[in-house]
Amino acid sequence: MDGTVRADRYIAGVLDGTILAPRLIRLACERHNRDLERTDIYFDRKEADKTVRNMERLTHAKGRWQGSRIHLEDHQCFMMCSIFGWMKTATKTRRFRYVYSQKPRKNGKTLEAIIIALIMFGPDGEPGAEVYLGAQSEESAKKILYAPTKYIVDSNEKFRRKYGIETAQSSLVIPANFSTLQAVIKKPGDGFSPTCAICDEYHEAQTDEQWDTFNTGQGSRTAPLLVTTTTSGYSTSSPCKTMRDDCVRMLEQTSDDDSTFALIYEPDLDDDWQDPATLRKVNPNIGVSVSEEYLLDQLKRARRSATLQNAFKTKHLNTWCGARTAFMNMVLWQKQKHDFRLEDFAGEECEIGLDLASKKDLCAASLVFRRGTEYYMFNKFWCPESAVEDNRDYQSYADQGHLVLTPGNMTDYAFIEQDILNWAKQFKIRSLAFDPFQATYIITRLQTSYINCVEYPNTVKNMSEPMKSVEALTLDGKLFNERRNKCMDWNVNCVQARLDAKDNIFPRKNEDGKAHIDGFVSLVFAMGRWGLEEKDDSHAVGRLIIL
Repeated sequence: MDGTVRADRYIAGVLDGTILAPRLIRLACERHNRDLERTDIYFDRKEADKTVRNMERLTHAKGRWQGSRIHLEDHQCFMMCSIFGWMKTATKTRRFRYVYSQKPRKNGKTLEAIIIALIMFGPDGEPGAEVYLGAQSEESAKKILYAPTKYIVDSNEKFRRKYGIETAQSSLVIPANFSTLQAVIKKPGDGFSPTCAICDEYHEAQTDEQWDTFNTGQGSRTAPLLVTTTTSGYSTSSPCKTMRDDCVRMLEQTSDDDSTFALIYEPDLDDDWQDPATLRKVNPNIGVSVSEEYLLDQLKRARRSATLQNAFKTKHLNTWCGARTAFMNMVLWQKQKHDFRLEDFAGEECEIGLDLASKKDLCAASLVFRRGTEYYMFNKFWCPESAVEDNRDYQSYADQGHLVLTPGNMTDYAFIEQDILNWAKQFKIRSLAFDPFQATYIITRLQTSYINCVEYPNTVKNMSEPMKSVEALTLDGKLFNERRNKCMDWNVNCVQARLDAKDNIFPRKNEDGKAHIDGFVSLVFAMGRWGLEEKDDSHAVGRLIIL
């Protein structure tokens, strides 16, 4: 059966519900059908089918199928036919320059990347082709990417002879047209001009240097392809997570990106991670390359052990988790949004938590209001303009009004002081809780304005109970705020909980060197102050509503 027929079958099944698939996959299928109506691009079924036939002439390199011919599943045909079938009407060249494929482990991502690379190396036919298999470690480059690629070529004599491929220990070459294929680690050197580049398991990348080098090197190519394959990861400030978010916006039609094809298999917000149906929904190759029995066994283990839950969610459900032992359930946290505005609380009492951290780092404040058993929070962040160089998300947060960039290389505390003084005019500040570290100057000035500033040392004694309250309120409540502070979401997602022998908890950053938890700390300060007058647990049954 032709690849396009199988691709059509997958698209139809996803859209009519006979194939269980995540929302983002449905959006990708809807995009395909919608684009068939356009005249500036067209879907070349003949070219797509030819590419699938070439791929299925290759053989597997690993596992029980080693040596047997590759067979693409319907979802893989949708991917390959899209990449190689969509054309620009004006130039008759491929439409898609970028591919982003995010699937759970053992769903065929690496094999898909390898056969794309081989198609671009041989059948694509560009003279002097340069194809690179990009990895973040030497072991991945050699064993996971290059060795299987070499085995596939060595095992397919017809393919090797047809395109004149010679294999060596570290590269493939086509002497007749000076084409090469090789694996590279992290940032490649200058002078690269890729026709095709693969960034495999991109979530492991600490920087975007490899991807950027590949991308900028493709400028002289007519129809280059840059393929990013990955599972989800633990760093929500990584370049991979940023790319994933960009692709989501594209699929949701809130941004324009006509040159990227994206497949993102991850649970929808209301999916229960403990439901076996969620596993089937996000693992398109279940029962083929990944055993359902194995996945269900991993689910049972994750249910029993909190330490295994994040690994299971990240690797088998493809959920982004900000810490390996994350404190907060981010799905529930992000559901708790509300469209209240700060102005709605004029004249009401509030507690403010202030974490100044380092002058070169994020500073954060949380204003927490209480109405009955419900709590309403508003967050504000400040950092120096120079910090944008180290974290490009800061500029995005600032553009969206979630972060104030102050001039210079250090946070200008005058901005923070003025904001607090403005709040004092609008609300009844019961107290401003602060950690004395870095705070002497600004607190002295605020006290002269008759603001009740209270030291709140960052200790286990002070942090444990309000942390538990924040978690309990989040699990119990609902928050519906489309204007949520994304910088705060990121901070909360970076929190790990350190547990001591007495079951006290204390916040710490995850292992990501760019992680920040200042906003969460300021929230805990404010909740701790509210908790002083609540000796029972009544506050833990309310709702935490976040602005």
